[in-house]
Amino acid sequence: MKVEQISVFLENKSGRLSEVTRILGGGGINLRALTLADTTDFGILRLIVNDNRRAVELLKANGFTVGTTEVVAVEIPDRPNGLADILDLLGAAGINVEYMYAFVERHADNAVVIFRFDEPEKAIAALQKAGVSILPGEKVYAL
Repeated sequence: MKVEQISVFLENKSGRLSEVTRILGGGGINLRALTLADTTDFGILRLIVNDNRRAVELLKANGFTVGTTEVVAVEIPDRPNGLADILDLLGAAGINVEYMYAFVERHADNAVVIFRFDEPEKAIAALQKAGVSILPGEKVYAL
């Protein structure tokens, strides 16, 4: 029920993000979702792609520092308070959201949000108990 996310450490300077996307695109990798957080000197680019193994190989071969992390893809009702209801559920279960970002593509009548939790197994159990749909990696990579 978890999704593998790729994290790329980037120097915070012009052209580095473009370089990553060109390398991945040249290797036939399609981006499914991404977020970029920056500090003064470096940024962390987090990616969900259609072929993680190949993307990691390409980036490492081109000198990038790359890591992988497990995250959870949750279907959120695409209506006002859809996200708030899920966050309330997680808060009531004592689960902390470390970070999150959304897919740009809708899945059925729902949006897809990628979560990194402090306790992923506890979060998955709480979401499943409440009937919230969690997407497996295979579905997310193919969206």
